[in-house]
Amino acid sequence: MPFDFQGKHVTVAGLGVSGVPAAKVLHGLGARVTVVNDGDDERARAQAADLEALGVTVRLGDGATLPEGTELIVTAPGWKPDKPLFTAAHEAGVSVWGDVELAWRLRGRDGREAAPWLAVTGTNGKTTTVQMLASILKAAGLRTAAVGNIGVSLLDAVTGDEEYDVLAVELSSYQLHWAPSLRAHSAVVLNLAPDHLDWHGSMEAYAADKGRIYEGNRVACVYNVADKATEDLVREADVEEGCRAVGFTLGSPAPSQLGVVDGILVDRAFVEDRQKNAQELAEVTDVDPPAPHNIANALAAAGLARAFGVSAAAVRDGLRAFTPDAHRIAHVADVDGVAYVDDSKATNTHAAEASLAAYESIVWIAGGLAKGATFDELVTGAAKRLRGAVLIGADRALIREALARHAPEVPVVDLDRTDTGAMLQAVREAQRLARPGDTVLLAPACASMDMFTNYNKRGDAFAEAVRELGA
Repeated sequence: MPFDFQGKHVTVAGLGVSGVPAAKVLHGLGARVTVVNDGDDERARAQAADLEALGVTVRLGDGATLPEGTELIVTAPGWKPDKPLFTAAHEAGVSVWGDVELAWRLRGRDGREAAPWLAVTGTNGKTTTVQMLASILKAAGLRTAAVGNIGVSLLDAVTGDEEYDVLAVELSSYQLHWAPSLRAHSAVVLNLAPDHLDWHGSMEAYAADKGRIYEGNRVACVYNVADKATEDLVREADVEEGCRAVGFTLGSPAPSQLGVVDGILVDRAFVEDRQKNAQELAEVTDVDPPAPHNIANALAAAGLARAFGVSAAAVRDGLRAFTPDAHRIAHVADVDGVAYVDDSKATNTHAAEASLAAYESIVWIAGGLAKGATFDELVTGAAKRLRGAVLIGADRALIREALARHAPEVPVVDLDRTDTGAMLQAVREAQRLARPGDTVLLAPACASMDMFTNYNKRGDAFAEAVRELGA
């Protein structure tokens, strides 16, 4: 039975990219909406004025108090579960939904058939995989969009005028935490590594929220053969009868898996007689870039598309048409026989590990805000590939100490500055350490906010510095 919002008192927790659309949609459905927000800055005041003009009540600078009469809370995904607002809601018996939960419940409300969701989560690779998936679905002639945590509102997708056959949905652990009713057609957890533990409280809680994506899957739960934790989540999920576990691997696939054989992406899951047959999908060279972790992303996207009945030819054509976003293992230039690669999006150790594994001889530019991470395992795995390292940012000492313990022979340049101009010096130092055939790789393994507004600005600074080398 659809939730009737007419006249209901709904509190929206947080403004921003999810709170504002949620407030507008709820207001349009006849709810009496109050928005509470911790911040009271210029941007928040402008958003508040926009909503108040519609008749929405907004309380800035007070996100802790439950408004009187609240019957439902719809929260921005980043709000932590231990906030006083949610404690008060629990005590009052008030349900808390995220914007994804709201979008899920609004599907098909206007009488149109609700588009199925193919859902993607994981510590790293979500956005790339969802974009690959959308490209494949479009190549199959399906009306689709990449939505969710990728920055495109799910609420807009399910309540707007455009009709879709299927949606490619990126979901964060935050969003999954607040989406108890979500039931995807098929879903994948790409990988699991410690991240956002300050929000979730423990690795177990983080993994459990990721695993919610498999609950109620109808056709396929796609998992990473190389990451047993993802398979464990499949085993623990309560799925619909007949839903299958489908693995992806960079090796030769077993039955019910997708994998790689002699440079070909192959499917042994969605074919007749999986014991004997395999379907060629694409060549490794059809994937841009053909780094190992990106091949894994492509296999995951292909698995979800094949679960939806997409042809092998559409998988190939979609992967060929896909262009990755900036700052994701992006080749910037070759200067004097040295390749310069921007993977500023590698903001944690798991992402940096995948990036470092893609090249044989590396001068590594790393550092920033560690967010509580340790670097011993990362350095141990990459030590044989490192020709040198240039360290920047507030927590660079943590990486320097790990290098001293596990790769003492690797020359290290420690730049004792955190201004944005440090990137130009870092690139020049990397050029000095590099030899023809090497790759200078920006894979910071850290967040950027100590020096840059975001990872995009950090990557832009790297690319600009590289261009100065070649000028």
